Amino acid sequence: MTNIVLLNNVDHHDLTVLTGHGAEYGDAVNQTLIFPTEWEEAQRDYPILFRRSDDGRFHSVALLGFDRDENLFLEDGAWRARHVPALHQRGPFSIGVQRDEDGNMGEPMIHVDLDHVRVGRGGQGSPVFLPQGGNSPYLEAIAEVLRRIHAGSQANDALFAALTGEGLIKPVTIEIALDDNKRYVLDDFHAIGAERMAFLDGDALARLHARGYLQPAIWALSSLGNVPHLIDRKNRRLAGA
Repeated sequence: MTNIVLLNNVDHHDLTVLTGHGAEYGDAVNQTLIFPTEWEEAQRDYPILFRRSDDGRFHSVALLGFDRDENLFLEDGAWRARHVPALHQRGPFSIGVQRDEDGNMGEPMIHVDLDHVRVGRGGQGSPVFLPQGGNSPYLEAIAEVLRRIHAGSQANDALFAALTGEGLIKPVTIEIALDDNKRYVLDDFHAIGAERMAFLDGDALARLHARGYLQPAIWALSSLGNVPHLIDRKNRRLAGA
């Protein structure tokens, strides 16, 4: 159940939000949606892979683990990585667009789910508003996260259209053998094709660069080097079990 309303400093003056991480907050997942606007940070920690939805659109995901509900970055109520994916930073907040009386779309506004497990009233957690009614530093940080999500969702289709048009998106299967008895095959994914990237001609490189898409493609490709690091995390987790 959700109870999503427009956030304001009158009705929600005493709102607080728990900011830790754990399974109870939906963080125990082995992959999570990320947006092109966070690829630069995400590529330092996670393999970035692509999945095609039922409507044919591509979306990017950060690989967090190998088993179901396994987040190898989740430890003791903390997310142990330099970048926490935006969807796991936003907590109970979202961007919504209201229509005016004439049906015109207004500016994106912050909404809050009052029934979210992180939400409290005047108790533990980070305050959303200052005592005088201004935005708290926490809310300012959340506003930036939501702007990144909104901009990323707007940029997603054009970016993937350009990458697909240059033949850069290829199906990929990742096979992982931890030992003789523990093996994983990750399929149904796509990724930037390293061979195709290496042989892009000058015109293709110029087209991608002119639209600001060349660097994101490089980030996504380089992120695949994080697979061995993820395997190391898995082995440490198994050793400590």
